[in-house]
Amino acid sequence: MGKVERVVFLSLVLDLFAFTIPLPLFPRIIEWFTKRESSDPNGFLSRTLSLVSSARALVYQPTSNPQRWDIVLLGGLMGSVFSALQWFISPRIGALSDKYGRKRILLITMIGNILSGLVWLKSTTFATYMLSRVIGGLSEGNVQLAIAILSDVTTPENRAKALAHVGIAFAICFIIGPPIGAYFASRPLPSSITASGIEFNVYAVPAAITVVLLTLETIFLVVALPETRGKRAQPAPEKTVTNGAANGIANGKANGTTHQTSRQATVSERIQMLKTLQHLHFLFLGVFSGVEFTLTFLTFDLFDWDNKQNGALIGLIGIISALLQGGYVRRALAKVGEGNMARRGIMSCALGLVFLTILPHMVANYRTVAIRLLQAAAACMAMTSATVVNSLTAYASLQCDDVSVDPDTGKNVQEHPDLAKGKALGKFRSSGQLGRAIGPLLACASYWTFGPSLTYAVSAVAMLALSSKMKSVTKRRTVTSTKVE
Repeated sequence: MGKVERVVFLSLVLDLFAFTIPLPLFPRIIEWFTKRESSDPNGFLSRTLSLVSSARALVYQPTSNPQRWDIVLLGGLMGSVFSALQWFISPRIGALSDKYGRKRILLITMIGNILSGLVWLKSTTFATYMLSRVIGGLSEGNVQLAIAILSDVTTPENRAKALAHVGIAFAICFIIGPPIGAYFASRPLPSSITASGIEFNVYAVPAAITVVLLTLETIFLVVALPETRGKRAQPAPEKTVTNGAANGIANGKANGTTHQTSRQATVSERIQMLKTLQHLHFLFLGVFSGVEFTLTFLTFDLFDWDNKQNGALIGLIGIISALLQGGYVRRALAKVGEGNMARRGIMSCALGLVFLTILPHMVANYRTVAIRLLQAAAACMAMTSATVVNSLTAYASLQCDDVSVDPDTGKNVQEHPDLAKGKALGKFRSSGQLGRAIGPLLACASYWTFGPSLTYAVSAVAMLALSSKMKSVTKRRTVTSTKVE
C-alpha cells in the first residue's frame, strides 16, 4: 500500500467510524424527540409522524403498537433523505474537485461534516436535528473523493485492488461503529459541562465523539494528504492482468506479453459504458438497499428479535464482508475482472433472496431451519457487500481519463469533460445514492402490501436480470496493450 493509499484508508476509517456511530440511535432519537414534542400537535415532528403514519396506513395496518412501526419507518426515511441529498451534491463535489483540486474540496466538505456534528450535539428539537442531517448529506464527500484520489494515484491495472480498501474501511466501521454508538448512548456528559446550564441532545456523548473524530480526520488530511489532481501514476514493472484476461499471454508471442483492462477503446465507448454502469449501480442499490432495510421488519415480524439480536446479525454480515474483501476480493479481482466479480456478487444476492423467500414458510413449524436460512442469506449478502459496489466503482474509474503528457510540448493533455475523474465518478456515486433513496421506500410498500415472500422473490428475479445485463457488459471490447520484454 502506497503512502497516499494509506492516508486515504486511515481517513476513511475515521470518517466512516463517525458516520456509523449514530446509525443504531435513529429510532431512539426519534422516540426522545417524540416524548419532548408530543404536547405540540403542530410541531415539526408531530406533523412528520402524521404524514408517515398516513402513508404507512395506505399499505399496512399493524395489529399492535403502530407508533413503533412509524418510528422505524421514519428512521429509514431519514436515511433516504441523506441519500437523496448525496444524489444531488455528489456530481457537483466531483466537478469542483476536478477544477480546484481534491484536497481543497475534501477539506471544505470536512468543515460541513464537523458543522453537522456540532448541530446534532446542540439539537434539542427534531427540526434542528434534521438540519444536522441535511448539512451532513450536503457535505459528505470523503468516500467519492477518496475514490477519485485513489484513481489519480493508481494505474488501471492495480486500481481495483486499491479501491478494495474503501470497501474494507466500510466493513470495519460498520462492525465497530454501531456498537460504540449504542454503548456511549447511555453515557451522560461530564457534570462540569452540564452544570453550565446549556442544554444538549440526549445523545450528546456519541455526537461529541463524532465531532472529535471528524476534527482529527481534518487535521490528519491537512498534514498528510498531498494534492493528487493532475498526477499520473507510474505503471508497475510487473505484468498485471485484469478483467478476466488471465489467458492474454497465450498468443504465441515469444518476446512480449499482452494484457487487457476493462477500459473501453474510444471516448464514445467509454462515455456509453459509464452511462451503463450508472444505470446498473442505480438498479442494484435500489433493490439491495430495500432488502437491507426490510430485514429489520422481517426479524421483528417473524422472530420477535430485539436490537441486540439484530445488531449481531448486522455484525455477522460486516465481519464476513471484511474477511472476503481482505482475503478474497483483493487477490482474485485481477484474475476474475471487475465486471465478473460484480456479477458474482449479484448472483450471491439472488441466492440469498431465494433463502429469504422460503424463510417465512418455515417459521411456524421449522423455526431452527428458518434461522439457518436467515444466516445463510446474511452470508450471501456479505458476499454481495464485499464485491458489487467496489467492482462497479473500479470498472467506472477505468473509463475515466488519466492525465497524459503531450510528447512534443510536455504539457498535460486536456481531459474530455465527461471523463474527468471527479465529475464522472461523482455522477456514478450519485446514481447509486438515488437508488438508496428510493429502494427502501418501494421495498417497505411491497413488504407491507404483498408480504415478505413475494417481495424477496421479485427482488431475486430483479437480481438475476441485473446479472444477465452484467454478463453482456463484461463481453464488450476492452483495450489491449502489449508489453515487450
